Amino acid sequence: MAQAEAAPREVHVLLADGATVSVRPVRPDDLAEVTAFYEAMSPENLRLRFFTANRRSAEQSAERVCRPACPGRRALLAEAGGEAVGLVEYERLPGTDRADLALAVADRWHHRGVGTVLLEHAASAARSDGITAFAADALSENRDVLEVFADLGLGIVRRFDGPEVHCLVRLEPDETYLSAVEARGRTADVASLQPLLRPRSVAVVGPGRRPGSVGRAILHNLSRGGFDGRLYAVHPVATAVLGVTTYRTVSDVPQAPDLAVLAVPATAVASVADECGRHGVRALLVVSAGLDREHGRGLLSACRRYGMRLVGPNCLGLANTEDGVSLDATFAADLPAPGTAGVAVQSGGVGIALLTGLSRLGIGVSTFVSLGDKYDVSGNDMLQWWESDGRSDLALLHLESFGNARAFSRTARRVTRTIPVLTVDAGRTAAGRRAAASHTAAAATPAMTRQALFRQAGVTAARSIAELLDTAALLHSQPLPAGRRVAVVSNAGGTGVLAADATIESGLRVPPLSPELTGRLLAALPDGAAAANPVDTTAAVSEDKLRACLAELIGSGEVDALVVALVPTAVAAATGEDLTRSVVRTAEEHRFPLAAVLPDQAASVRYLQGQSAAVPGYADPQSAARALAHGADRTEWLARPRGTVVDLDGIDGERASATVSRYLAVHPDGGWADPRSCAELLGCYGIRQIPWAWARNGSDAVHAARRFRDRHAGAVLKAQWPGLVHKSEEHAVRLDLTDDAQVSAAYQDFAERFRGKLAGVIVQPMARRGVELFAGVVQDAVFGPLVVFGLGGTATEVLADHAARLAPLTDQDVRDLLSAPRCAPLLFGHRGAEPVDLEGLGRLLTRLSRMASDLPQLAEADLNPVIARPDGIDIVDVRLRLVPSRAYDPYLRRLR
Repeated sequence: MAQAEAAPREVHVLLADGATVSVRPVRPDDLAEVTAFYEAMSPENLRLRFFTANRRSAEQSAERVCRPACPGRRALLAEAGGEAVGLVEYERLPGTDRADLALAVADRWHHRGVGTVLLEHAASAARSDGITAFAADALSENRDVLEVFADLGLGIVRRFDGPEVHCLVRLEPDETYLSAVEARGRTADVASLQPLLRPRSVAVVGPGRRPGSVGRAILHNLSRGGFDGRLYAVHPVATAVLGVTTYRTVSDVPQAPDLAVLAVPATAVASVADECGRHGVRALLVVSAGLDREHGRGLLSACRRYGMRLVGPNCLGLANTEDGVSLDATFAADLPAPGTAGVAVQSGGVGIALLTGLSRLGIGVSTFVSLGDKYDVSGNDMLQWWESDGRSDLALLHLESFGNARAFSRTARRVTRTIPVLTVDAGRTAAGRRAAASHTAAAATPAMTRQALFRQAGVTAARSIAELLDTAALLHSQPLPAGRRVAVVSNAGGTGVLAADATIESGLRVPPLSPELTGRLLAALPDGAAAANPVDTTAAVSEDKLRACLAELIGSGEVDALVVALVPTAVAAATGEDLTRSVVRTAEEHRFPLAAVLPDQAASVRYLQGQSAAVPGYADPQSAARALAHGADRTEWLARPRGTVVDLDGIDGERASATVSRYLAVHPDGGWADPRSCAELLGCYGIRQIPWAWARNGSDAVHAARRFRDRHAGAVLKAQWPGLVHKSEEHAVRLDLTDDAQVSAAYQDFAERFRGKLAGVIVQPMARRGVELFAGVVQDAVFGPLVVFGLGGTATEVLADHAARLAPLTDQDVRDLLSAPRCAPLLFGHRGAEPVDLEGLGRLLTRLSRMASDLPQLAEADLNPVIARPDGIDIVDVRLRLVPSRAYDPYLRRLR
């Protein structure tokens, strides 16, 4: 894992009880505050910290920690309401990669998570200093601090020495540690959202006296929705609005409300938020729009200063339908019905569309949050809430941006194991990197990056709101299909064919049925029926016969889901038959995935409702097929191993960092690394290129080519100069040079055509034939490093056959990446051919992932072509772009 930088400025962190503290480096001008912090400590707390109650030790410590920080010696202060509540310091032990650690927490802040938060941030800062372990001494009776060390999740070794315990805390952040941080973050996050989503009292600030006011609409919805807590209104003139007593200012409200809804002009939002914080309000919902940067900063600053969680600004509001809350703080026209679907959106319009669609289906909502401009509360927060609320069994998200994509990925991977998480993959056609300088950057579009996140996290990504609702209808009512085999049953042959086409085009299978099953179906169906799959029941089928047919298919074990396409016929009308009743009764009798296709219905999707079961009915076979395909994808994702990040040998991260530092010292703005630097960096991660030599003149090129021709059919010459990326476009490559004359002539051609910029020539042996592939890395500012893999060669961008996954890759991610491109059959053995060296490709991708995770300065890596054969792989051409960058610890707990 990459070393993380120490926090350069103040950050805010949630404690276990949902309170907020700030964490920042100690400054020299903090001496008075740090001294006061120690002076306020009880004698017993002082004794446990300094092994003596002598306050002189505290004074010396205050003077020491307030010295200017330097690498290897830092101190971090936790503050709440401008008061120091905790302090951690470390200092490197001379000549070692360890540091002495000391921790202190104010008396009345014990057992709230202050110490753990400080240790997490100190560990992250220490890793950036190259420190691998903390050495800490404690009195054996100091159970609190010993428990903090033990529960941190890092490896710890204890040694007892009389009344003292010497602790050595290893700082390598393995999966155990990340899971522990994640669990602590979830507890704190859910606790902090309580006053927002389960408030005992609400104040609406800015309800207008006339209809048409957003604040008035929210107050109306709160009143008619039956909010169970105390409800206040704040208006500078009115004495009451909609029957609710008003107060002139927030400060006049008799008791500080848990939640304040701000529907005031944008210019007033920051000052009202500050007043709310001073009065003791615990959470804000800001529906006001149009905040400029200054007012936005003021709003967020007030929330952080007073520890208030914030939804918005520029949002539709929020709602919670659970018993005992009945909170509808939205200005939507209709109240969401109670239920179990959690909904969070950034766009208010999308939120209204989703609520309307869910209402039409009869799917109730547990919690709805319109995130708006998402200053604070995010999709990540809501996933953790739904995971913990005891009600939600389906999550629907519409996110236009991600604050901490890798933290979201970890949360989503965990949550999707228990409830389906659905989203709309919006913005797929964003131009993104139009001016991409390499194959990697050209391949790694924003859409690909986002889709990689969704695939790795198990998030079901629909392409439209309609598809999202179609899929929600299926997942909310039907069991997941065990596989991809689908039987299509129809009472009209043409409709069955269309449904079968849509099913196959969605990535499902419509397999032929066995002769035995076909025989049983024909025996149960009217004369003239066909049972090859699709099953054509004919228009003469009755309810009973259709039900018997469906039961035979379900019991056969030959299919995993059924698509039943039904059209109204004169035959059914004459006999009073309603074939949809057969579908519903089948669902009531068998727990098996069913989707109906009803081309004559007006609604795109609706439920066929029975007494104990409901079946989604779609107007379009494509909608039914896509929903079933998403269900099959979820089944496969749940069944696949969770995957682990492979522990690699032969990694020299320290030398790699030094190589990067040397390059950037000469090129402070960054750039494409020279061939020697590229080879050195790859070597630090055990990635071997095809042999090569550097030639500065024709004679050097001839001598190098002779060495390679001794073992290979010919040699290759590649011109090189700073900034050269696509050699083939510059005609800067000459292949299969078999004698000295050809080599000399090729070099002379380069020297003449590239006069004034040619730095030298790379000489390589001619690689043997194989499958030409592409492997690369690109650093995304939001998502972090992305590993890209696919078909390579000169046509890599034209064919665009690439797949991507976010680093660090697990072993399962590597397997998925190898099988994802369309060219994958060529790798696994196509038409009897021998598979290529899949282990070698897997090792390459794993080591690229590690290099990208370790080196945030690696903006792009472009390995193309990588030639894969059954007996190995050859990395023929390498380009690495380095830029100044500092590591960012995505798993460090902090509010944005």
